Amino acid sequence: MSSRSGGPEIDQLIQLLARLPGLGPRSARRAVLHLIKKKETLMVPLAGALERAVDTVMTCQSCGNVDTISPCHICTDPKRNTAGLLIVVEDVADLWALERAGVGAALYHVLGGTLSPLDGIGPEDLNIHSLVERVEAGNITEIVLAVNATVDGQTTAHYITDQLQSFGVKISRLAHGVPVGGELDYLDEGTLSQALKARTDF
Repeated sequence: MSSRSGGPEIDQLIQLLARLPGLGPRSARRAVLHLIKKKETLMVPLAGALERAVDTVMTCQSCGNVDTISPCHICTDPKRNTAGLLIVVEDVADLWALERAGVGAALYHVLGGTLSPLDGIGPEDLNIHSLVERVEAGNITEIVLAVNATVDGQTTAHYITDQLQSFGVKISRLAHGVPVGGELDYLDEGTLSQALKARTDF
């Protein structure tokens, strides 16, 4: 991949941007050209924001969200800590999607993926043990398994249900509005909100 008319710094910028989800080489070149044209108003502030993010962004040790503090702002919200509702998601993007939908006073737990024997991903590769520990500690009255409606997502949901059976906590899952094979991050806020309200026992 080469910018052809640019120097090595521009080439490197294009190559780095092309690694981002949804950006291929062509889109990366367009983005770099736009950044260069808007150097003072866009590129400089972006560089500063990236530098600050490198220094301050971390993973929440409690739920797996990304924030500038750990435990994160969601975990330290007193209203959420008394609700007793814990929503289990595959990825941080799913957590953010549910937050945009305004799910209300709930805590989250990010698994970091799904069980996938074909890809060599087992229970020890996900944040399932820490989920069991959170439930064991008490204060959780209901768990919503907000995993994607894929084969791996449903396999993961069944495994988690088996692991949590002995704790007597209510376990539900997202319902109406989430299509089979759909991914939460691509659904609109209205669909997500309705799916959460119409959740059913797992």
